[in-house]
Amino acid sequence: MEKGRIVILGAGESGVGAAILAQKQGFDVFVSDFGPIAERYKAVLVEKGLSFEEKQHSPTLILNASEVIKSPGIPDTVPIVKQLKAKGIAVISEIEFAKRYTHAKTVCITGSNGKTTTTMLTYHILKKAGLNVGLAGNIGNSFALQVATEEFDWYVLEISSFMLDDMYDFKADVAVLLNITPDHLDRYEYKLANYAASKMRITRNQGPEDCFIYCADDEETAKAMKHTKIQSRRYPFSIRKKIEEGAYLEGNNIHININQEDQLTMSISELALQGKHNIYNSMASGIVAKVLDIRNATIRESMGDIKNIEHRLEHVARISGVEYINDSKATNVNSTWYALESVNTEVILIMGGVDKGNDYDMLRDLVKEKVKAIVCLGKNNKRIHEAFEHDVEVIVNTFSAHEAVQVAYHLAKKGDTVLLSPACASFDLFKNYEDRGNQFKMAVKEL
Repeated sequence: MEKGRIVILGAGESGVGAAILAQKQGFDVFVSDFGPIAERYKAVLVEKGLSFEEKQHSPTLILNASEVIKSPGIPDTVPIVKQLKAKGIAVISEIEFAKRYTHAKTVCITGSNGKTTTTMLTYHILKKAGLNVGLAGNIGNSFALQVATEEFDWYVLEISSFMLDDMYDFKADVAVLLNITPDHLDRYEYKLANYAASKMRITRNQGPEDCFIYCADDEETAKAMKHTKIQSRRYPFSIRKKIEEGAYLEGNNIHININQEDQLTMSISELALQGKHNIYNSMASGIVAKVLDIRNATIRESMGDIKNIEHRLEHVARISGVEYINDSKATNVNSTWYALESVNTEVILIMGGVDKGNDYDMLRDLVKEKVKAIVCLGKNNKRIHEAFEHDVEVIVNTFSAHEAVQVAYHLAKKGDTVLLSPACASFDLFKNYEDRGNQFKMAVKEL
């Protein structure tokens, strides 16, 4: 039986995964990428006999689709998407499509900051507890590919606002919203309320049997919740106040209480992931684990032995008493704020790249307090100079990771920290934030 034509826009991890699943489900599949397709993805498409085009979107091959799966990186404003919507053709995300073909339950984690760490930690706890669990979304292998090739009972999914925008019937069994801070506002008409509404879609379709875990200390989340009808059970977490059902910090101890008889208490000194932001991330993961009835001993052990993720406050080396930290994953101002907040020494800050309409004001106090020099790494550093010229004595422009590290090395004194935390996207000088982080690490190792 012919199921109809599925067109996939974007041939990256999510697009190729969606193509494989759609093919397996018996659809007529066509993949279209406006840019060149990476060799490793092209090889998969060829091997599977999937038809595709690159460096163009041909309307004649796309506008005859019964449904379109769009890569999260493609905005709704591109001409082909506008044409599809004008014709009334449904445009959905890979996550929406994949969920139709699995009975697995999902833990979905979103937020402006901390979602990768929280996703990794949650996955680590569930795996350690012996659950048959997959890891997907913004991280690892595509969800659709795993639905096509694996048989998991649970998935931990890292979900971005772009993915949420194209989700309609999808439901998270356990939804986590860590925080809402200005990010990607270029995609939301520069309105924080639009971005917040997008994040709240994580609770869409949830019923009383589902859970919504959120940060009680986050003002924007509180505002957004007032405008959202939430039907699931709510479990807040806070480091400022006592929470009856959820998690909170008291002194140096985290308390997680979902059912009163079996409360988990853990000292923050036992956490493998240190820093204030990681207390939040650990509380969120801990609530997920308790909701799934995972033993306290397993939760405690997992939170104590997880390894930090690459490119997120990753220790690279200590050279002549100077600490080098790779936080290349900090592609927005708020992430850089977290990074500065977690460092307790004087800092040589390497920042810059493609500015997404950044407001650097929130960094000002921390920069005054901790940063003695800024090394700009980007093609256009004008806005960084304008933002910090009165707060920092030295601001230097560099145009490669090697040059940035050399300059930082000469500016740093024993006891300082050289921190790569760009607050910007990487596409001006690098392939992506991983490439930027790897080049930084290589340059440090050459010192």
